[in-house]
Order: sequence, then structure tokens, then C-alpha cells
Amino acid sequence: MQKIPTFRKGGIHPDDKKVLSNRQAIERLPVPAELIIPLSQHIGAPALPLKQKGDRVEAGEKIGQGASFISADIHSPVNGTVTALNKVTLANSVVSDAFVITPDTENPMGIWEERPYEAFSAAELQKIVKDLGIVGAGGATFPTHIKLTVPRGKTVDALVVNGVECEPYLTADHRLMLEHSEMVVRGVMLVARMTNPKKIIIGVENNKKDAIVALRKVIAEHDFPIVVTPLKVKYPQGDEKQLLKATIKREIPSGKLPLDVGAVVLNVATAFAIYEAVAYNKPLIERIVTVSGEAIATKRNLRVLIGTKVADLLAYAGLAEEAETYIAGGPMMGFAFYDDQTPIIKGTSGILAFTEEAHKQAPVSPCISCGRCIAACPMGLQPTKLYRLIDHRQYSEAMATNLMDCKECGCCAFVCPAHLPLVHAMKLGKRLGRK
Repeated sequence: MQKIPTFRKGGIHPDDKKVLSNRQAIERLPVPAELIIPLSQHIGAPALPLKQKGDRVEAGEKIGQGASFISADIHSPVNGTVTALNKVTLANSVVSDAFVITPDTENPMGIWEERPYEAFSAAELQKIVKDLGIVGAGGATFPTHIKLTVPRGKTVDALVVNGVECEPYLTADHRLMLEHSEMVVRGVMLVARMTNPKKIIIGVENNKKDAIVALRKVIAEHDFPIVVTPLKVKYPQGDEKQLLKATIKREIPSGKLPLDVGAVVLNVATAFAIYEAVAYNKPLIERIVTVSGEAIATKRNLRVLIGTKVADLLAYAGLAEEAETYIAGGPMMGFAFYDDQTPIIKGTSGILAFTEEAHKQAPVSPCISCGRCIAACPMGLQPTKLYRLIDHRQYSEAMATNLMDCKECGCCAFVCPAHLPLVHAMKLGKRLGRK
């Protein structure tokens, strides 16, 4: 019996809760009455506004210009009118300028017609990815055109596509691979044309066997040079460092990037967005979002316009009970927030709503030096030591103990019997240690 690959060091096996939302096909959320389009939906400098209050906009029109090398353009998801330019606080606590757009009551959506794209060069494809505002859709939101521009003198041995989706509750990528496998695979091949890798791997955790079958079927039909690798179900395998260890057995050194070990890592949802951008000239103006959690009446995956308020998703899915808190993303690495007027952005993979009972936190007690956090850490760190240093405000010492290698994955906090706020401490230590 062949051993299913995974990363070796650390990791945990939380109850994935995926059965709550992965049984139903993706549904399109109706166009809401109002959209809030932030200008900071990506890592890097916020986009600069190109419109003013009262301006008409068309679906797909650029309304925000990337402001620096690391930035991304923003586009209108609908035909409509700009009614305001306000400040908005996002789920990750970033305060951003944002357009408020009222969609037209008639024909608010754009029309996206397929175009021939086979003759596009790698440079032309990269320009399309840049101009249409594609960023990492798995949650990192790094501008994708930068990642796909391989510096002179560098080569790509492996293009590794992330179909892991290891966070509990989230099933958006699963449904995407299952229902739109052709578009995902064609998006992967477009990425390959831009990066010229020697091999192409799609890593999918073994709890998504139907998605593995669907991807392999498309690959076989077109004889694409792609290998779909089933991976052992283990968190946080979706992190690029753990994914590369599992798929190509390479470790990214501290402070380095995948390209330093000859790899490019991309999420399946990003590949899908690239295909739509190239084949339909469609910017990243909508995405698949998992709506789940104990407070949700009908857990499901929705195709949602960027800028849709969380309240509109909740109204469509229904609340079984009053929600105590919301999480954007997954429960391990997502961001807790409380305002249902918060908008969906390019990196929002899920909205989870939890009751007071489900969200109840156990009381904190003193560390007993059991070592469980050390065994669970996939980066080989000593969370208990780092916690003590940060708690005693010894930030420089924590930085010298490889604090910046912490991925904030939450494995340490998950296994801690004392319920220490370990991830919160790591984030605080990084912020203060950089000063």
C-alpha cells in the first residue's frame, strides 16, 4: 500500500466540519442593493481612487489604480453609480477607503464573452493578470503578477497548485475543483506558460476524492502534463512551506520564498481567476465564499460579488440562532469580527457565524510545560518559550528565537491544555519586535 504524502514535522487533526457545506452545488448570490469596494484588498499599498461620488461605472471598469510595485488594481463588479467614498474597517482590522456603489436595477451584471487566447505570449499573459487585479485568492492576497514574473537567472522546477483547503468548515475550493475542474486546470496551464516549470503538481487532501477524480479526468482528456497528488489530511498542509515539503520534499529556508527553492505556489481559486481573466477579459470581481458555522441555517457555497456585505450573505443563508461572532476565512487563521456590514474582499474564502455557546472560550490557566505546543508546531519552534519572552516584553529576544518564522497557524493554541493565547502573543511580539 502506497503511503500518502504529507509534511513530517508537527501539525494537527481538527474536526474539519466540511460535511456541513460541501454537499450542495455553488449558488449565485443575487446582486445586493449596495456594494462596498475597498481600495485595500491586497498585500501592499492601497489602490488610488479613479472615481468620485456621482460617477457612473461599468462592470469590469477599473476604479482603483495600483499605487506601487506591490499593489493591485480594483474594478467595479457591476454597472452602477458611485454614491460615496467612505472609510471602512475590514475583517482583518485594516481601515481602508472604499467606494460605495449602487448597482443598476436593470442589467447590473457585465457580459463576459470568451475570446481566443492561445496566441498570447507569457509577457502578455502577465500583463492581463496585472491589469485585471488578480491576487492570491486563498487568503494571502499577494499580487499574482509579481509571483508569476520569474526574475532573470531564476528557473522554476515545480509549479505546485494548492487544492488542499485544510481549514475546518471551508469548502469553496473543493466545490470549485469539483464543478469547474476544466477552468481550474486550464488556468494552471496558463500559469505554466508564464513560469515555464519542469513539472506541475496539484496537491489535494485525500478528503476530496471526488475533486481528485474530476481534475484527473480533465487532465487525461487533454493530455496535460499535470500530476494530481493526493495528500494526507493534516493541518496546516495548505501553508506553502508545508505543501512544498509534502509534494516536492523541499524546505524553504528561514526568510526565503518558494522561488528560492525553485518553486511557484498558487491556489486553485487563483488559477480559476486567471483563466477567467485571460479567456473572458474578466477582472477579479467575484469569488466563491463558504457560508457556514453553527449559527447558519443553510450552510452552502455562494458565488459572491466583491463588495457584498456580510449581512447580505447571512440574509440569504439564514441564521438558525443569533450569531455571537463572525470569522472571515477559517477558524484557525481567519479574522474574528462583529460588524455584519463588513464587505467581502478578494481574499475572503469563507464567512463563518458562531453562536455564543460555540464561541465560548475556556479560561486561561498557567503553562504546565507539557510540550504539546512544541510537538504540534509545523515550523519546529518553541511556542511556550516565545510566549514567555513576549509576556515579559523581551521582544528582541523573541525575534532572535525565530519568532518571524511563526506562521500563526494556531496549532499551538489548539493543543494547549492551559488555553494560552499563543497566536495573539506571536502577533503582538512580531509587531512590537519590528520597532
